[in-house]
Amino acid sequence: MGGARLRVLVTNDDGVQAPGIHRLARAAHDAGHDVTVAAPHEEASGMGAALTAVTDEGRVKFSRVSLTGLDGVPAFAVAASPAYIALLAGLDVFGPAPDLVLSGINRGANAGRAILHSGTVGAAVTAAAGGARALAVSLDVLSPADGSGASGGAAIAALDTAHDDQRHWETAATLARRLLPWLADAPAGTVLNLNVPDRPAEKVAGLRRATLAPFGQVQMAVAESGADFVRMTIEQGAGRVPGSDIDLLTEGYATLTAVRPLGEAGELVLPVDAGIVRPRTPAEDTARRP
Repeated sequence: MGGARLRVLVTNDDGVQAPGIHRLARAAHDAGHDVTVAAPHEEASGMGAALTAVTDEGRVKFSRVSLTGLDGVPAFAVAASPAYIALLAGLDVFGPAPDLVLSGINRGANAGRAILHSGTVGAAVTAAAGGARALAVSLDVLSPADGSGASGGAAIAALDTAHDDQRHWETAATLARRLLPWLADAPAGTVLNLNVPDRPAEKVAGLRRATLAPFGQVQMAVAESGADFVRMTIEQGAGRVPGSDIDLLTEGYATLTAVRPLGEAGELVLPVDAGIVRPRTPAEDTARRP
């Protein structure tokens, strides 16, 4: 299957006109696949796997758009969250259901267990739940080292002022393209999470398998609170765990992590298994009713 022409959906959470999605769609198109782009009409970051949409009399609205340099690639701006878009794609809304779903390239790393809240990863996991193979791709525009306490928070604030046309989107797009043949032959439901340093390809230390750090690259903190309010702030995540995605990104590596879609934790011994709690029979339930 890896050498076959595949149906590929490209989505993101930064919005359909974000620069990263253009590069990712181009990478899949240049690899010879049938590409469709469907992404939120505006930024939808932090949505996780939420299924939200703007509806009009129950109808989820979307419109055709043109993407520069991608003539002939169908593209849709959708008034919905990334995961909802992945779900719609699996139901043939934007053409035949995709074999692969590519989500990104996100402006900022999606690393550590904080990927739970990522709309980029949420779209990939939702697609995988429907049987597709999926790859979430993110560009680490803030390295953990740059965002340390020594910067006084300046590096994090600078994210909003840096020019996206100076980012190394092609570095991430090239790595994603190289992963497509392997992903195409992977078991159905496979999800990969790729994070790439924002630097020229020749300056990336390599591609390493990584574990998820037990924290995110940044984290929420309480800046101020009162009797009826709380004001939150974003701070640099603390600590480094060797071999984790955040640790390896700090060292200049691109990281790849296989993410397991939500499923049963079958290895846990539950109270019912241990005889601590015995389920009542239907007869016992009937007897307990008034």
